[in-house]
Amino acid sequence: MKKQPLHIKRDKVVITIKDLEKSFGKHQVLKGLDLDVFKGENVVVLGRSASGKSVLIKIIAGLMFADKGKVNVLGEDVAKLKMKDLDELRLKIGFSFQGSALYDSMTLRENLEFPFLRSRKNADKPNMETTIKEVLEDVQLLEAIDQLPAELSGGQKKRAGIARTLMLRPEIILYDEPTSGLDPITSVEIIKLINEVQKKYSTSSIIITHDLTCAKNTGDRIAMLVNGKFISNGTFDEVFKTSNPDITGFYNYNFIND
Repeated sequence: MKKQPLHIKRDKVVITIKDLEKSFGKHQVLKGLDLDVFKGENVVVLGRSASGKSVLIKIIAGLMFADKGKVNVLGEDVAKLKMKDLDELRLKIGFSFQGSALYDSMTLRENLEFPFLRSRKNADKPNMETTIKEVLEDVQLLEAIDQLPAELSGGQKKRAGIARTLMLRPEIILYDEPTSGLDPITSVEIIKLINEVQKKYSTSSIIITHDLTCAKNTGDRIAMLVNGKFISNGTFDEVFKTSNPDITGFYNYNFIND
């Protein structure tokens, strides 16, 4: 079990979610979610595919809006922000997309330059170059700096997506299925990278996944999402020490026992 980092600040909440609801037509996806994320903490939102995990982090980032409830990020009510203020808040939020979201026509260097140049009108080019090399070194991709995404493996693309997120030194990172589609060895490498990023950059993160190995080894706390609600919240051992079939069934599917 991943040890609780000493730098988690339990007296400082960076994300607060209250009574959050979201429907698409007649289908209600989120049914009144409550969650706090503390500074320096990795919180895993664990649930089956199509359980609303991705919808939740899109609402947190202001890419989608809830029907009811509140989302407060770094002291800001996301739904009430004007577009300019929302854009400024998003600079403090890194979003690691499931598909890495790299531009195919750009080299890795150019992919990392893009968010830096777009967010800074008078970008310091030497500083940008130093930052690019630093984050690529952190994700072990410095040697691939001039390669195109098509030349990278699936795991390298995941690393590159995380590197691009780190370019703006975000306070919060939202990871969308970071180990999805990866082989077990590469998944372990991404898990280690998530923990290294948390330690080096003092990030607070929400990691959405249905991968129990990822959840167990990255999550300081687990929030179990079932049928649009959080039915359990605690450490990995606390969440799975239960006879609730919605939770035990999920565990048995990931770790099949004879």
